[in-house]
Amino acid sequence: MPRNRLVPIAALCLLVAPLTACGGTSAASDEKVVTVYSADGLKGENGDGWYDRIFKDFEKETGIKVEYVEGGSGEVVQRAVREKSNTQADVLVTLPPFIQQADGKGLLQKYTPAGSDQVDGADKGAEGTWTSVVNNYFGFVYNKKELKQAPTTWEQLLDAEYKNKIQYSTPGVAGDGTAVLIKAMHDFGGEKAAMDYLGKLQSNNVGPSASTGKLAPKVDKGELLVANGDVQMNFAQAKSMPNFAIWFPATGTGRPTTFALPYAAGLVTDAPHSDNAKKLLDFMLSRKAQQQVSGIGGGFSARQDTKPTDANAIALTKLMDGVEVFEPDWADIDKNLTSYVDDWKDATGS
Repeated sequence: MPRNRLVPIAALCLLVAPLTACGGTSAASDEKVVTVYSADGLKGENGDGWYDRIFKDFEKETGIKVEYVEGGSGEVVQRAVREKSNTQADVLVTLPPFIQQADGKGLLQKYTPAGSDQVDGADKGAEGTWTSVVNNYFGFVYNKKELKQAPTTWEQLLDAEYKNKIQYSTPGVAGDGTAVLIKAMHDFGGEKAAMDYLGKLQSNNVGPSASTGKLAPKVDKGELLVANGDVQMNFAQAKSMPNFAIWFPATGTGRPTTFALPYAAGLVTDAPHSDNAKKLLDFMLSRKAQQQVSGIGGGFSARQDTKPTDANAIALTKLMDGVEVFEPDWADIDKNLTSYVDDWKDATGS
C-alpha cells in the first residue's frame, strides 16, 4: 500500500503533545497517547488494515490514542537513531534485519509482553527486547492479466519481455528490498553468484524504490510485470487490486523458496509514554488481536496457540503449500548488511 512520508519532527511534537512533553518530561508519561513508528504494510489504504482495527479497539478499551508514523523498514530505525537524545517514539515496529539493527543500536529496552511466551523463540529477541506481532513471508508479485504464463524462476526475469517491467525496493532502506538480497544469496548459493545475477537483472530493472508498498499497484496497473513484496502486505492489497498474484522464485528446476519476514515490535528506550507502550504491546499480542491478523490483515498469527480458521487463513496456508521455508543467518546479516548493500550497489551501478 502507498506509504506516507515520515512526519517532520517538529510537526510530530505538535501532533502528539505540547512541546514540553516532547522533551520526555513527567507530564508526557501521564498523557493518554502512544506513538508508534512502523514499517508499512499493516495499515490499510482505505482504513481497513489490521492496525486500523486494533488501534481503534485499543483506544476504545484504554482511552489511549495511537499516533502513527510510517516509513520504510530501515527508515524508521534511522529516524529513531537521530532522535536518541530527544526520543519521540514509544513503540518501534519493523522487519528483520532492521529490528536486530535497532536492538544493536540500543534503541530498544527489555519488555516481555503478555502472550509472548506463545511466540516461537526464533520470532523474538534473545534478550527480550522485541517480539514478532505478525508473522509474514517474503515474496514477489506478477501481473496475471498481462503475462500469459506465470513466472517461476529467477532466470526468467532476465528475458527481454521484462525489459523495464521489473522493479524491486532498495536494499538497505526497505525490509523487502533487503530481502531480495537475502533470498538471492540463499538461492544462488552465495554472495558472488547472487550479485552476478542481480547485476544482469539490472538491465530489466526500472530502478530503486524506497517503498515496497508502492510497487504492487504498479503491477496491478500493468506498469510493471514483476515486483518484490511480502505475503501479508500483498495479500491485503489484492482485495482491491485483482490483476496481480503472489509467487516465490526458484532457481533452475529447484523448489520455490521463501523465509519468514515478521513484523517485530519493541519498546523504545526512554520512551516518553512507556506505560502506554507496554499496554499497546500487550494488546497487539492478545488472543483477540491475533485472531484478527489473517482475517483483517492478511498475515499469520505470531502466537502458536492461535489458529485462525477464517477464509484468509485457509487461502494463506494453501499459498504456502510446496514452498520451502529457510531460516537466514540473521546474526551474519546484521553484522555484514552494510557490506552486502555496498556490494549490491557495485554490482548494479545503483
